[in-house]
Amino acid sequence: MTTTLQGKTVLVIGRGSGIARAIALAAREAGAEVVVAGRDQKKLSAAYGESGISAETVDVTDERSIAALAERLGEVDHIVSTASARARGLVGDLTPETIRLSFDTKVIGPIILAKHFKSRIREGGSLVLLSGSTAVRPVPGMLAVAATNGAADVAAKALAIELAPVRVNAVSPGTVDTGAYDALGDEKKAALFAERSARNPARRIGSAEDVAAAALFAMTNTFVTGATIPVDGGEPLV
Repeated sequence: MTTTLQGKTVLVIGRGSGIARAIALAAREAGAEVVVAGRDQKKLSAAYGESGISAETVDVTDERSIAALAERLGEVDHIVSTASARARGLVGDLTPETIRLSFDTKVIGPIILAKHFKSRIREGGSLVLLSGSTAVRPVPGMLAVAATNGAADVAAKALAIELAPVRVNAVSPGTVDTGAYDALGDEKKAALFAERSARNPARRIGSAEDVAAAALFAMTNTFVTGATIPVDGGEPLV
């Protein structure tokens, strides 16, 4: 059974760009009342402009901030947490602080969101986490990212059991062009995308809209819970 987002309230945690923005706009297009939340409410408000999407403040690494957001919003139907912290690097370059912030943001944060919103998610609602394909196909330089993503997948399964009948799922993107690779420079980024496009079965790089479509599926399909939905072009298969 599927439902629609018409008349539903969707909370999207994350930035005003990339995957978070694509999910927020897709949910709004599907008829939801959308609230976005992140550390800088002013920047979020500016990013969404006249879209009809309202902005709130939250720091997912701070339980008091999450509890305050829950109090302000009251009941919601769906929560999507896209927040992450950069944790790339070879094992010799990683620090405990880098690894800890990655886990705090992408794993512990959603668990604490569940803690404070579990009684505020309306019947038929859900929680969606973001993981990533490195959980099943790690590569050098992505150790902390892979460990974090794997933990997010497990957290989604465990929360699906504990929060039932609230549904909990994870969406797992592969290589997606959201600006995350811009730091490589135009030439290296183009070479990386060309190599991965040639190798993966979908023969292209993903988009933020691809991930948003999966997030909407997770929110609206009422018989999907405890799942990790891959949006990776089949990249882990090769």
